[in-house]
Amino acid sequence: MTDLVIRTLAEHEASALFNSLDSPGLVGRSVLDPPHNVYRTRAEGGDQRPEWSWVALHDGVVVARLAFWGSAEDTEPVLMEWLDFTDRDAAVRLLRAAGRRPRFESPLPVGWEDDPATRAAALAVRDVAAAVGYVPLVERLSYRWTPAAGVPERPGRLVFRPEPDDEVVLDALRRVHSSTLDSSAARAVERGGTELAAREELEFFRWCPSPREWWRLAYTRDGRLAGIQVPVRNPSGPAVGFVGVVPEQRGHGYGYDLLVECTHHLADRGAAFVSASTDAHNTGMAKAFARAGYPLVRRMHVMVHPDGE
Repeated sequence: MTDLVIRTLAEHEASALFNSLDSPGLVGRSVLDPPHNVYRTRAEGGDQRPEWSWVALHDGVVVARLAFWGSAEDTEPVLMEWLDFTDRDAAVRLLRAAGRRPRFESPLPVGWEDDPATRAAALAVRDVAAAVGYVPLVERLSYRWTPAAGVPERPGRLVFRPEPDDEVVLDALRRVHSSTLDSSAARAVERGGTELAAREELEFFRWCPSPREWWRLAYTRDGRLAGIQVPVRNPSGPAVGFVGVVPEQRGHGYGYDLLVECTHHLADRGAAFVSASTDAHNTGMAKAFARAGYPLVRRMHVMVHPDGE
């Protein structure tokens, strides 16, 4: 057997070579149904870049692969979203050679932990990522609303107003993140306080290719700030970008009100679907999604690396 060859891809070969890794021993994204486990480049109408995609080959046969992802405007990857292999050691060497350490989101089907084969595959992927320093952050629940579910009725308890001043928005985000169940925000707070958490959230809003005018602050009928909701169009389509209730207004179920308003906003603009997610331990938001007609469609294991800050 020849030495392991590790390299990025060229456009003319990318999809055929990347998708050639398909065998009974495959570990990774293959647990998902098509089209979520099919690689396509931007030139083919997908969202992958050959120069951000890597393979490890034994005798010309792909035994491990990974792909980083970013929007069309990003100059560096935002995520590592693909890591599959039939050879664990080759996968570790591949990941080390690729060098970049962005956030790793490993998609899993609903109920993955109840299927022995899927569970074993998920743990094997985590093991490879851990071998180069990745650590678990959280498991996320992914939801998807469609018009077939109907647009949920507005509770009518809150007043929603656009806010053109970023400093006012930042203040609302600081208040939300002063006590948060969101693991990514909590990690930002650990690194740089509520200021960093708020500014990272604002950066995400700006990164999304949707109008600034969509952002809304929510107030109680007597004028007190209740929270903030931001519907977005991210590179994958319409989504609930952010829903957050300030600490002093929690306990009233306002997260549901914010979610409903977000759904109305996107549905009124012709959304064929709305994606959303929350941490698995956030049972309050999970209940809100179920009540608003958002079925759970996928789970996502998230890992981060100290060098990926």
